[in-house]
Amino acid sequence: MSDKPKISIRDLTKVFYKKQSSTTAIERISIDIAEGEFVCLVGPSGCGKTTLLRIIAGLEKQSAGRFDIQKSGADRPSQSMVFQEKGLLPWLTVEENVAFGLNMRHLPKSYVKEKTQYFLAKVGLEKFAKMYPKELSGGMKQRVSIARAFANDPEILLMDEPFGALDEQNRFILQEELLSIWSETKKTVLFITHSIDEALYLSDRVLLMSAQPGRIAADVRIDLPRPRKLEDIRSNPDMTAAFSKIWQHLQEEVQGSRE
Repeated sequence: MSDKPKISIRDLTKVFYKKQSSTTAIERISIDIAEGEFVCLVGPSGCGKTTLLRIIAGLEKQSAGRFDIQKSGADRPSQSMVFQEKGLLPWLTVEENVAFGLNMRHLPKSYVKEKTQYFLAKVGLEKFAKMYPKELSGGMKQRVSIARAFANDPEILLMDEPFGALDEQNRFILQEELLSIWSETKKTVLFITHSIDEALYLSDRVLLMSAQPGRIAADVRIDLPRPRKLEDIRSNPDMTAAFSKIWQHLQEEVQGSRE
């Protein structure tokens, strides 16, 4: 493993212009994320979390600053992005969606089939391989999105509230499945969430963002051994203190933005 950070961000700023006005979405963000780290971004709505991910994904261009991704040198994509919803191609079956990135790279059919079947099994969707997205529940669609992202073998996973639209039971099941696959692959993950419990359960670090313009207000390390259980989060005094710190930060930022 390299000593250099997997993701290095320096003074990243994004300004959106509209006619005679401008809005600064994020301002002078500087962070380092190590290879294999699971980092959650938490902040009030509209603070620029998604903008930051979209810049790293290459879907937006920053106005100032830079970011660098330390490539492993392997023939694989730098990053894959998982959205909250509407991330699947409706005209493709479940297995075709999972295989999409691999096929776009023109990899051998036998390899594509093996990887697709492996990750379909990991998320419990082997029996639904021939179905189309419109035939799936919301939770099942997100399982397909996760399987597709991991199957494509990116160096970094960018996840924008992937479980935000799900009920609590499905959300918890998918959190467990995500952690199970992540523990095997050790991908570098940058994960947006509005749920403090989710951030504490999943991450090695929680980056707290300020209200617009988004800046990194605090870096909270989650020193809880893995594998974790949700009850560990709720019964551990250090995690209770971390929850209170994050909750207080969110309250102050939301209140400040209203004033």
